[in-house]
Amino acid sequence: NDMAPACGLVTGLASGKVIADRAYDADSLHDTILDEGGQPVIPPRRHRKYQHSYDKIAYRQRWGIEGFFAKLKQWRRIATRYDKLAATFLGFVKLVSIMLWLK
Repeated sequence: NDMAPACGLVTGLASGKVIADRAYDADSLHDTILDEGGQPVIPPRRHRKYQHSYDKIAYRQRWGIEGFFAKLKQWRRIATRYDKLAATFLGFVKLVSIMLWLK
């Protein structure tokens, strides 16, 4: 269950928008995001009595980010994280990002 640590991750972070999947639709997370001064971009679950509004355009852009990470993980070196140093790993992530951008 990823919902339990989600509130702890958001606490103390100042952010404009917090984009999450439908599984993270909980009143406690919404309240935490609003208390930190952010805007929750989480679609409501179907069983909710009150269907709150959210920024649908920002939520659609989330798929572009997830698709990019899926393309990064096609490279074996990045998916299994062979590199021991964070700087080396980041260098290969940047290299693969450039290669994907040039395609």
